[in-house]
Amino acid sequence: MAVDLVKVQEFARAIQESHKIVFFGGAGVSTASGIPDFRSADGIFLQETGTQYSAEQMISRSFYEQFPSLFFDFYFDKLVYPEVEPSLSHSFLVDLERKGKDVSVVTQNIDGLHQKAGSQQVYELHGSVLNNYCSQCHAFYSLEELEKDPEGIPRCPVDGAIVKPDVVLYEEQLDQATIMMAIQAISQAEMMIIAGTSLNVYPAASFIQYFKGRYLVVINKTSLQVMYPNVLVFEHPIEEVFAEVADILN
Repeated sequence: MAVDLVKVQEFARAIQESHKIVFFGGAGVSTASGIPDFRSADGIFLQETGTQYSAEQMISRSFYEQFPSLFFDFYFDKLVYPEVEPSLSHSFLVDLERKGKDVSVVTQNIDGLHQKAGSQQVYELHGSVLNNYCSQCHAFYSLEELEKDPEGIPRCPVDGAIVKPDVVLYEEQLDQATIMMAIQAISQAEMMIIAGTSLNVYPAASFIQYFKGRYLVVINKTSLQVMYPNVLVFEHPIEEVFAEVADILN
């Protein structure tokens, strides 16, 4: 089904009339780059792990501590994609910045693609696979600098301790400073674009309540219940919607 042209024009007009824009994105933003999401039919949570454990169990803090070798085997196989490139969804937001818009990105993704595309203000609620820290001396290591032991566990060459990725696992809390900056960006925005998320992951999904602006746009391939007056909803792939809007803006 084609994207409704009238709604696309309304979306483009809302962008033109807004200066502060906040983009709240989930796993669906990066699927066009080749990274699977979590909860769809082809998502990570429904894939076989090759073990007796579910994917949700394997990306928990307790599993990481108890079975580090299994954790990192799953982590590097399913969650780390160093070769992927940003999609149209990522570049669209950068283009808005180049047009003079004040764009903040609040993302649940851990792939670093928004920064790779060129976005300047990115708040990563669940951290990033690109950042890794020694669990003992806290030395920083990029993804390329990780040195694994024979069991596939990244180790600090200084003290031999496990190098943990700076991602928020199940049973861990979100970074409070990141939360506060994300909420501030949302509360100050004139326009909020929610895309590629089921809004089922808390507390991140509750952030929408802080939006007090004029325009709210929701883009998701499956329907979402968003209780907000005059919300503009697209049940299409994000790239299709952004491509149509970009044609009007350009």
